[in-house]
Amino acid sequence: MDNSIKAAIEAGQLTLGLELGSTQIKVELLTAHLTPVATGAYGWTNTLADGHWTYSLDQVWVGIQAAYADLAARVKAQYGVPITQIKAIGISAMMHGYLAFDADDQLLTPFRTWRDNTTGQAAEQLSQLFHFNIPQRWSVAHLYQAILNGEHHVNQIAFMTTLAGYVHWQLSGQKVIGIGDASGMFPIDPATDQYDAMKLVSFDTLPAVQAHHLQLRQILPEPLLAGTPAGHLSEAGAARLDPSGALQPGAVMAPPEGDAGTGMVATNSVAVNSGNISVGTSAFTMTVLPELPDSWDPAIDIVATPTGQPVAMVHANNCSSDLNAWINLMGDAIAAVTGETPDDLYQRLFAAVPKADADLGGLLAFANVSGENITQVDQGRPIQVRTSSTQITLANFMATQLDAAFAPLAVGMEKLHELVTLKESTMVAQGGLFKTPKIAQQVLANALDLPITVMTNASVGGPFGMAVLAQFTAVGGGDLAEYLQSEVFKQTTATTLAPEPSGRAAYQHFLARYKKALPLARQAGSLVD
Repeated sequence: MDNSIKAAIEAGQLTLGLELGSTQIKVELLTAHLTPVATGAYGWTNTLADGHWTYSLDQVWVGIQAAYADLAARVKAQYGVPITQIKAIGISAMMHGYLAFDADDQLLTPFRTWRDNTTGQAAEQLSQLFHFNIPQRWSVAHLYQAILNGEHHVNQIAFMTTLAGYVHWQLSGQKVIGIGDASGMFPIDPATDQYDAMKLVSFDTLPAVQAHHLQLRQILPEPLLAGTPAGHLSEAGAARLDPSGALQPGAVMAPPEGDAGTGMVATNSVAVNSGNISVGTSAFTMTVLPELPDSWDPAIDIVATPTGQPVAMVHANNCSSDLNAWINLMGDAIAAVTGETPDDLYQRLFAAVPKADADLGGLLAFANVSGENITQVDQGRPIQVRTSSTQITLANFMATQLDAAFAPLAVGMEKLHELVTLKESTMVAQGGLFKTPKIAQQVLANALDLPITVMTNASVGGPFGMAVLAQFTAVGGGDLAEYLQSEVFKQTTATTLAPEPSGRAAYQHFLARYKKALPLARQAGSLVD
């Protein structure tokens, strides 16, 4: 047992990061010197209800309390003392989506997540109005679509926020949001670090909006830069986070951020021309730009770092979900034959990938569990396709699943290179797929034609990044890029893999076949129910 960590726990010199991801709620506890103490987790999943992807708010709190209880139990077991005081806390979550509340703080309609592809009309109209890409998952697109649909709850909206903003509000009483998360609700003006005033006026003067007497700025949370105190853990908030009563109120709260922002922090990618990739249920790349681009593309989101710097974001709704489903199926098959499932199932199956044929034996796959905006697929229908002469081997099959998982991201990055001249020399990647060394990392490097770096904390980036932002707030803020370089990543180990010429050529061949067959993926939603 590390006595210095025990002393930090007893003194309350701790920083906590909590992130609500799409499949797990994770929490990580660090000392004030950023030494890892313990982690906790809770698994959950979204549901499709009444045509919308959602999580119930009851699920949110069951999961948060379970993840925190898991963390607290690990701390007590390892160090023999309870967590009673925390110096700083930060909340992060999936960005975007729609959480609308009335004047009595009651939820008006079930949470609509980023995964919802139901706002196409609103997103298209707002993008044309603003001359700025408004993706379907953005909060303002959800709001405007509800207006266009004539949904009755719109007249009652007093406040709308993101999932991170909601949890922060419940823990602190503050209706604020980190600027990175805010940039996924409504466009941010880098000159003011506030919502774009001209675009707010344009929205408010739309006839459909005026009919509801809405003033958008009045219902949006206040955007805050990283390092700005965003309230304190209230007595009610402490009881909600830790129903056991051990945790006391008073922790300073960092501005709540989106998972994109915490990923940037966890990969030391907040400086201009740096970039990172987050891989999971969805996948996205973040490239920090020196300034806003002059033009826009529907595949490219312009969001912000936690310090307000413009970022080009390529977001794919789909990545590893279908791959995970196939691996789970193989695990079931192995268990049926042997009576047990290997703990290293991913590693064993991924080990076959380098043995795949360059043309994957003719296999092709679409990993669209949900709709995919980048490739104009409205409804998700995962598809495996082969010809009569296809060579089905484990190597070809597993390589096809990885290639398909990264394909929407590869299409989006091609469009980004057409929009702006990028100067990044490497991209730092994080996500559970990289827990198996090198395999997925090499496929991604070949897919994007960029060197890919994976750090030692590749699979737990989000809560760690949020804990760092919380500690950054506790020490008074400053230059976040400098803080990360000098205090967080000065001794980080990492592995970088460059694209392989043969692997790059093979992926280009796969992507050409993938694009050619996209009409099949687009039609599947209307043909298969």
